[in-house]
Amino acid sequence: MNFEFSDEQRMLRKTVRGFVDLEIMPHIKDWDENGNFDKTILNKLANLGLMGVCIPEKYGGSGMDYNSLAIVCEELERGDTAFRTAVSVHTGLNSMTLLQWGTELQKQKYLIPQAAGKKIGAFGLTEPGAGSDVAALQSTAALEGDFYVLNGQKTWISLCDTADYFLVFAYTDKSKKHNGISAFIVERTMEGFSSKAAKGKLGIRAGNTGELFFDQVKVPKENLLGSEGDGFKIAMAALDNGRFTVAAGACGQIMACLESSVNYCHDRKTFGKEIGRHQLVQQMIAKMEAGLQMSRLLVYRAGELKNQGVRNTRETSLAKWQACDFANQAADDAVQIHGAYGYSNEYPVERYLRNSKAPVIYEGTREIHTIMQAEYVLGYRQDKPLSRVLPAWQFQ
Repeated sequence: MNFEFSDEQRMLRKTVRGFVDLEIMPHIKDWDENGNFDKTILNKLANLGLMGVCIPEKYGGSGMDYNSLAIVCEELERGDTAFRTAVSVHTGLNSMTLLQWGTELQKQKYLIPQAAGKKIGAFGLTEPGAGSDVAALQSTAALEGDFYVLNGQKTWISLCDTADYFLVFAYTDKSKKHNGISAFIVERTMEGFSSKAAKGKLGIRAGNTGELFFDQVKVPKENLLGSEGDGFKIAMAALDNGRFTVAAGACGQIMACLESSVNYCHDRKTFGKEIGRHQLVQQMIAKMEAGLQMSRLLVYRAGELKNQGVRNTRETSLAKWQACDFANQAADDAVQIHGAYGYSNEYPVERYLRNSKAPVIYEGTREIHTIMQAEYVLGYRQDKPLSRVLPAWQFQ
């Protein structure tokens, strides 16, 4: 496996890093403290072609590969988790799912403006009583003439007040359990739709997260994604892409912890020498570096499988689980290295620690991924090839 980046990918990293340093770093402390999601950042990312990184050019995207998307997510999370989350949801969960499962008409109507960043997409799966247990969904969609009438509620939805379009999952036949879930493209302007942002979050305070409500929302039949009953398969395929972007973002979180900690190690002195000279501090720095390098290997391995069109649920799960755990540990160690200052917002590491907890939970908790990996090893779980996984030629 070749881990060398192309000239295009190196330039992409340089571009996104420069953007983060200029557009996010100077403002993120205030945005985080005030719980303000600055949507103009998405407009600026769109101007750089970064809202449809791995969407083919014929559908309005930049036509890059999956590892290019990983680079973008890594660099954005170095700035703040909120903006990586926005790209993860818009591109990984929504746009890539439309590319894999949408009809040509759906791609023309919804995917092209999303890939260009003219419209923002989000993903509605989680409910108050349905997280890891997807079959516990309560939302329903009943076919009445030319429309599905959608009722229900979603929670912990990123871009809840920002997105224009939502991929929403609901039961069309609850007696079939997983096989009775269907997926729909819902527009914010449809009558009966409303949203409400969440307050009091531990982290990712600069992001827009909250609830969606559907009260007799009439969704045209042509907005059914795939066929009736395909919803669970579509959601799992979407999560393979979403988890990949979360894992890539976790690398950026580790990188941010390292940068801040290394700078502090050189600036702060105790007992007559830089604290970086103390072996236990070095141990924490070494753990961060090891976590970063191991996480990147897992992420880029999964990305290469995606580029080849190979089913990668197992590899993506492992990358998401390990990278997010490494990021959470790196943030905890970064606070420890900064001592009392790490406990204040004078330095960014307390924000890194708060932000690092959510990715350990969403898009498959640590515990879910632990079970998945054990079941693969024990032979209890096996994946069938997906007919809708996109091979590398899609990017040409």
